[in-house]
Amino acid sequence: MDLKKMLKKVDEFKIITLPAIFIVFILFVLILGFYFFNALPAIERYGIDLFITNVWQAAEEASKEVYGLAAPIWGSIYTATIAVLIALPLSLAYAIFVNDYAPKKLKYPLIVISDIMAGLPTIIYGIWGAFILVPLLRDHVMKFLYEHFSFIPLFNYPPLSGYCYLSAGILLGIMVTPFAAAIIREAYAMIPSVYKEGLVALGATRYETTKVLIKYIRPAIISGLILAFGRALGETVAVSLVIGNSFNLTYKLFAPGYTISSLIANQLGNAVLYEYMTSVLYAAGLVLFVIGLVINIIGIYYLKRWREHVSH
Repeated sequence: MDLKKMLKKVDEFKIITLPAIFIVFILFVLILGFYFFNALPAIERYGIDLFITNVWQAAEEASKEVYGLAAPIWGSIYTATIAVLIALPLSLAYAIFVNDYAPKKLKYPLIVISDIMAGLPTIIYGIWGAFILVPLLRDHVMKFLYEHFSFIPLFNYPPLSGYCYLSAGILLGIMVTPFAAAIIREAYAMIPSVYKEGLVALGATRYETTKVLIKYIRPAIISGLILAFGRALGETVAVSLVIGNSFNLTYKLFAPGYTISSLIANQLGNAVLYEYMTSVLYAAGLVLFVIGLVINIIGIYYLKRWREHVSH
């Protein structure tokens, strides 16, 4: 086979894009390696205790420095879980309304608003959350729950300031809802119309038809929520402004807490004053990196499964 025929078989676009893929992969490995090597001194010094204990004792003498990241790790997972629980009904209802019920004139503006909300700078959400959402929740929700339902352990922490796990979880839920809704909305719109027509022909009501169609896109819903969880997990500025920034390792919703990202944002500025604090913050970042990686891989797996299902 001559050279010209061989060159014709080569996909030119593949050759052009391949270096970009290689560069992205190298960047990924470099970032992971950078975090690991910078976190190594803290991991060698504290071992597994760095990740399972809740202590933050900074000291000028290195021998007196003791750190444990259990509270920030717990806070990240806890607030992201609250966010997903809030985002699930909101994003699902939004996707159904936009596709099935919204008038044609209203449908496009709703999609645009949702996309704009997904792209807003997080500081916008953070300031709104600190000055509007937190006082509103504290005065009208937390105090009511504390006064009438404090026999439930979730609500028996006094809501003094309102800066707590619940505020952070709700704010994150609002922030990730457009993100999850976009995935669910697209999946819902991709359902072949014959499915819907068939259900209507069989005598299903509108409510029953919607229920069946939701089950059909379940992998896409799971994927959207998992990716939203990953997004909520790494949120920094907005969470720092409303979570209270305290090393509380508790499930009580009205208690102030910490997340990994808010810990890094708050402590990195003075970390150079201590021998091990910078390394500990890198270890925290490494944990966030690994959790986010796993979460996103699972989410992409479900999204891929859904697309394969639809293509068949």
